[in-house]
Amino acid sequence: MCPLSSLPETSGRTSSFRLPKVPFWAQILLGLVLGVVLGWVARSGDVGWLVTTLDKIGSIFVQLLKLAVAPLVFFAILISITNLRNVSNAARLATRTLLWFMATSLIAVAIGLAIGLLTNPGAGTGLTAKDGAKPDHAGSWLDFLTGIVPTDVITPFTDLQVLQIVFMAAVAGVAALQLGEKAQPILTLSQSVLELLQKALWWVIRLAPLGSLGLIGSAIAEYGWNLISKYATFTADVYIGCALVMFGVYPLLLATVAKVNPLSFFKGAWPAIQLAFVSRSSVGTMPLTQKVTERLGVPKEYASFAVPFGSTTKMDGCASIYPALAAIFIAEIFGVHLGVGDYLLIAFVSVIGSAATAGLTGATVMLTLTLSTLGLPLEGVGLLMAIDPVLDMMRTATNVAGQALVPVVVSAREKILDHDAYTHATSSPLDNRDEAAAEPERQLATA
Repeated sequence: MCPLSSLPETSGRTSSFRLPKVPFWAQILLGLVLGVVLGWVARSGDVGWLVTTLDKIGSIFVQLLKLAVAPLVFFAILISITNLRNVSNAARLATRTLLWFMATSLIAVAIGLAIGLLTNPGAGTGLTAKDGAKPDHAGSWLDFLTGIVPTDVITPFTDLQVLQIVFMAAVAGVAALQLGEKAQPILTLSQSVLELLQKALWWVIRLAPLGSLGLIGSAIAEYGWNLISKYATFTADVYIGCALVMFGVYPLLLATVAKVNPLSFFKGAWPAIQLAFVSRSSVGTMPLTQKVTERLGVPKEYASFAVPFGSTTKMDGCASIYPALAAIFIAEIFGVHLGVGDYLLIAFVSVIGSAATAGLTGATVMLTLTLSTLGLPLEGVGLLMAIDPVLDMMRTATNVAGQALVPVVVSAREKILDHDAYTHATSSPLDNRDEAAAEPERQLATA
């Protein structure tokens, strides 16, 4: 054997070699492509173990995202409300945020109704009323209103009742503001817990390329293309409607109202939009949404309020476009005529009741709330359950895009947007090793 001292010196050359860094968006895109390929192989070749593997990978990723949802929402809302005490124009910011949430929801539902009336998505599907089935749980205005207030402090966290968690967090936040310095120890602990949760979720988010592979692959393996073709018009309507809002209405608002370059917005917000597409969870995407919103120049104190608030109430895809199209689709299948009053009622439900979706995967609660308000058969929900995962990807991506958009628009209108940060926003906030660490807080300027 050669003595170690006689071996050639290679450490210098080895240490200089580095694997090329793959951007986060490219990793997710690669995961999507591989997922489609593996899903097609699993379905066409009837490869049972591959179907199971893809399903487990996707479900575990979603489970990891949901694991911290309840405490994340509670502490994010609590801290965001108390952070507003540092903002001199907090009431005006909160009011304008809510108004822009409602305005964009109204635009989205109008687009959904227009597309539905033009395309008649329920015609020619071959589906009948007998194909429908009532959902296990249906939403109603009474349940919505009474369900906001919890019966105890434990059940909302164990059953993931997000609206009740938001209610408790809001009460705790307002109480902390009233207590002042006496509440500071609790707020310090809450801030630490929130940062801990966000740190853990950053680790989960780094698994998004693998999660997207499993989720997309599982959907292709389970449903294939036959189901999509059967619902071709309705599926196309949802995707086109969401695309018109995301790539038509939002850029128009950015260019005319905020007076900023729309391309910079999508460059900065794209990582969150991508994660929303594959995870189908607005709340699960919330830490990344807040990160990209801050990187788009929105002051951290305001973003920490607007993004958590939007993640539970701002649902242009799930609560506006989708229920409008679904109501028209179901009405056509069941032979129910909808008049102008019904369309106005759909718009009202979409704008006022969007919080019923609560940022979780799926929009069944919002759909049942819309159908029950219109008096349409709830059995119509069963017609759409099979295709729901395919639709939910685009709906959630639209939700998250809107949740990042409104803080940018409001900040620009209030002249507190950091235009330099907005212009130079990076397309992938996870590319660098220190991206998971919190950025230094930018002080909110007085409007």
